[in-house]
Amino acid sequence: MSVQATTPRRRLPLTLAGAAVAIVFLLPYVVMVLDSLRTSRDVKTTPPSFLPRQWQWDTYAQVIGDERFRAWLQTSLVVAIGSTILVVLVAVPAAYMTARYRFRGRMIFLVVVLVTQMFSPTALVVGLYRQFFELNMVNTYGALILTNAGFNLAFAVWILHGFFSSIPTEVEEAALLDGATRMQVLWRVMLPLTRPGLVTATIFTFIAAWNEYVVALTLMIDDDKKPLTVGMRSYITGYEQNWDQLFAASVIAVVPVVILFAIIERHLVGGLTAGSVK
Repeated sequence: MSVQATTPRRRLPLTLAGAAVAIVFLLPYVVMVLDSLRTSRDVKTTPPSFLPRQWQWDTYAQVIGDERFRAWLQTSLVVAIGSTILVVLVAVPAAYMTARYRFRGRMIFLVVVLVTQMFSPTALVVGLYRQFFELNMVNTYGALILTNAGFNLAFAVWILHGFFSSIPTEVEEAALLDGATRMQVLWRVMLPLTRPGLVTATIFTFIAAWNEYVVALTLMIDDDKKPLTVGMRSYITGYEQNWDQLFAASVIAVVPVVILFAIIERHLVGGLTAGSVK
């Protein structure tokens, strides 16, 4: 009885510490939402106030009604979804082959894939621009899709490689004895078993492509082709500062990622842990 009574007391400090950490992480988002509901003049007022002095409820309607914002949102969706699909299509067979087949140069291939993860897009942005300029792909969706896919492919290959390696070969052999082809084994047997890893690779690739800024700033010239991360800068210029619209656009940009994470959070946690143990 005493043990049951003391257990909640022992958990209380941990609970309070977790709540404090959560507040620290959530506070910037709370401030961002509040700033989107106050006027631009109120945002720049010194000293600042936590709550708006004057509430402005039509900011989100103004942003959503902005044709430029809808174009930026479309670009972000196209690039993020396109990059994610490309990464999954390439990473799944690559990870499966390296996990199941022992071929010459296998380890070198895996090391090269891992080394590519060490390069930052910022360090390679000049070379990327020159390459896409020669290919006449500057200011195109394809340039951003290929770049984001390339920089996120290594993570997807490695995490899926761990999952494929953790599955006993007897599972595949049983399916092959039943008459299934290699593609059928991969599609109907292996992929369902590696769903947590596949979900993890998908969500990380989508978020990375959604948040990418430097390469998009360099490659996209037309204002209506810029993604949200770059286009939102237009709300703050040397002549006009629409802080309320900037914060409202930032809140809207966060919503798709939050919804996606909430939907697949259960698979994501399993994917980050299960694939690390063979």
